[in-house]
Amino acid sequence: MKLSDLRPAPGSHKRAKRIGRGHGSGRGKTAGRGTKGQKARTGGTIHRAFNGGQTRLSKRLPFVRGLGNSNLAFRKDYAIVNVTDLKLFEAGTQITPDVLVAQGFMTKAEGKGLVKILGDGDLDRALSVRAHKFTASARAKIEAAGGTVEIIPTKVYAKTKRRKDEGKKAPAQQNT
Repeated sequence: MKLSDLRPAPGSHKRAKRIGRGHGSGRGKTAGRGTKGQKARTGGTIHRAFNGGQTRLSKRLPFVRGLGNSNLAFRKDYAIVNVTDLKLFEAGTQITPDVLVAQGFMTKAEGKGLVKILGDGDLDRALSVRAHKFTASARAKIEAAGGTVEIIPTKVYAKTKRRKDEGKKAPAQQNT
């Protein structure tokens, strides 16, 4: 076998259409563009928002400042677990987001995010619970049952926006 003998598998390589190469090519004259009109011309493309002469949708909608500028990228979504759900664990267990994922209380993706414990229900056994946030009632119920509460620290970014009155001090009192 030589390099010159190599060929693609039969039927795998399709020949390109040779457009605009005369009448003998089978695609001569108008070259598959039909007859006349904007799309038959060179550079004749129609803008995707064009509505056939009717005022386009983007112009019909009102201009609203800030529309679509949501806080999705900065919003903190917490996966929620109630105190009632913690009853399934044995006394003395250390509960972390990974353990909650393993038990099926939340998905893997939720387990990688933030977890909040709510105080719905009662607890009768001592558990060590680690989460990012606890409600006051959840914390009270866990500690009343003899358990411990540990908050997982989250990264806090320094504020970059400056207030106008930040650098100024309160005006000094004048003695008169």
